[in-house]
Amino acid sequence: MYAIIETGGKQYVAEAGSKIKIEKLDLNEGETVTFDKVLFVSGDTPKVGAPYVEGAKVNGKVLAQGKNKKIVVYKYKSKKNERKKKGHRQPYTLVEISEVAI
Repeated sequence: MYAIIETGGKQYVAEAGSKIKIEKLDLNEGETVTFDKVLFVSGDTPKVGAPYVEGAKVNGKVLAQGKNKKIVVYKYKSKKNERKKKGHRQPYTLVEISEVAI
């Protein structure tokens, strides 16, 4: 059984035992997190929310806080001698999904 959850303005597929990288949450490692915004739950009778499935929850445990690989942004304008190089590392939270509850 899996569920589609919404957090940080993005949607993720959550299955029991899987690890997902989500937008950074203000939680410490080892803490538990509950996602209430469940859009879809699979199973014998799939449930689709309008917009969310009532009573459905996804529980998980925070494994780590970190940063993704660096993304290099390079701006260049020809004939103007204008060049800008910037880098960005997006923070994330690694969560292990423990259960999908209906």
